Amino acid sequence: MKVAVAGCCHGALDKMYETLELLQQRHNVRPDLLLCCGDFQAVRNEADLRCMAVPAKYRHMQTFYRYYSGEKKAPVLTVFIGGNHEASNHLQELPYGGWVAPNIYYLGYAGVVRFRGVRIGGISGIFKSHDYRKGHFECPPYNQQTIRSAYHVRNIEVFKLKQLKRPIDIFMSHDWPRSIYHYGNKKQLLKMKSFFRQEVESNTLGSPAASELLQHLKPTYWFSAHLHVKFAAFMQHQTNSKEELPKATKFLALDKCLPHRDFLQIIDIEHDPSAGDSLEYDAEWIAVLKATNSLINVTQSSWNMPEKNGLHAKWDYSVTEEAIKEVLEELNHNLKIPCNFMQTAACYDPSKPQKHMEPVHSINPQTTEFCAQFGLTDINDRIQQAKEEGSVRGEYEEEEEEEEMDSTGSAEEPSEYNTDNSGLSSINPDEIMLDEEGGDEDLSTCSVDPSPDHPPDFSASFSDIRIMPDSMAVSSDDAMDSTNEELEKSGVSKQVEEKSLSERPLKRIGGNENGNSGIKKIKRRNQAIYAAEDEDKTE
Repeated sequence: MKVAVAGCCHGALDKMYETLELLQQRHNVRPDLLLCCGDFQAVRNEADLRCMAVPAKYRHMQTFYRYYSGEKKAPVLTVFIGGNHEASNHLQELPYGGWVAPNIYYLGYAGVVRFRGVRIGGISGIFKSHDYRKGHFECPPYNQQTIRSAYHVRNIEVFKLKQLKRPIDIFMSHDWPRSIYHYGNKKQLLKMKSFFRQEVESNTLGSPAASELLQHLKPTYWFSAHLHVKFAAFMQHQTNSKEELPKATKFLALDKCLPHRDFLQIIDIEHDPSAGDSLEYDAEWIAVLKATNSLINVTQSSWNMPEKNGLHAKWDYSVTEEAIKEVLEELNHNLKIPCNFMQTAACYDPSKPQKHMEPVHSINPQTTEFCAQFGLTDINDRIQQAKEEGSVRGEYEEEEEEEEMDSTGSAEEPSEYNTDNSGLSSINPDEIMLDEEGGDEDLSTCSVDPSPDHPPDFSASFSDIRIMPDSMAVSSDDAMDSTNEELEKSGVSKQVEEKSLSERPLKRIGGNENGNSGIKKIKRRNQAIYAAEDEDKTE
């Protein structure tokens, strides 16, 4: 089957689906499935906009609300993960995944589903070490800290995914797995994005959590986005035993959804012809969720996952075939995910704007139904309970503080955060720049310097929309240009020019050019990813 893979969508659903329609009209290629690697921006209304970690002037409604309201319907089944530009309050309603609109499915904090026998997994958010070991404690209304930490990857999601034993065909992450750039054309990447050099050379670019999953899951394909540059790599995994067959992962990072950019890829994937056309639960993943349910944490206290270090009575939460069989029996061997989408918030009405609409913490019926069916903890319900318990404790502690102040004459002022995020700083350490970057060079050719730890050089050339061949050419950096020409002459890939749309593209947030000398280097690198809008206009 044909699978379309998109980079950062940034809410431009009309543009994305129009590109697919153009592909069909010009080349008679119709994808069976669309995957989006984060920054989807499922924004339903003005309150959702307030839950995106961007300054107010960069909050644009875009076009998702038309699909949420039913005005439009996605023409192809769409599965996506979350990134760091999301309406976090909306996605938080579906921690285990669910429909955000008819025919548009969110994988949750982490998830695995099946479509036509193809096993698809993913993890939402980006990695930040200071939040990695915390629980999912955030809920709207967010403050200036939680509006960002809400989309940070947690160790429990990585731990769950590492319990999987069965092969994964496709895996998605928003940020790149750390070190993956060593398995592609690193020289060309640094030529185009020179500000990556320090992090590449120090091996700190990307997510160590995603790298850990890549080494454990060894999927056939791994797709990412986030850095707004197209890049391909080929990673040959080491085998654990002589009997184990060698495995390799084809990695592809895609650009953001903008005219004339490499944001979309068409790939042929082997599938089960006897399988139905419905999105299905994955029985092993459901069994893992059940096995790890007791580990759920909704506090901001840091804690480690169980490991074999003498401190935990149990550290292996992988599931047996018997546990998987029990899940199948619970579902009467019908794994089809129910189409139970339901609106949980008012939809944006252009004729009646509500700029002061406040976000609320909602319990989604899809999550309630899912948790009841499989005996899982509803994370949002647990957060609500924790808030209520904390409120009672807070009142008791406040009384004690008042008594102490009366006796000592002083008391520490409680910390308060402004829940109105309209005044958020224009600089976000998690990268919130929304300006289109300059340069059109394609970085999706890849090669690896020969070494005992790396496979032979590998390259493939991709363009705006291209069908990936089953086998990819091998070359060195020196032979890269000639190899690309041969690939194009061979006709193994199809290009489709993306039409320019009149709609104004989503802008990236640019920081102050003068900057603050105290800003960390990581922030400067994030700003450099996206050149200023003025630079684009000079192209």
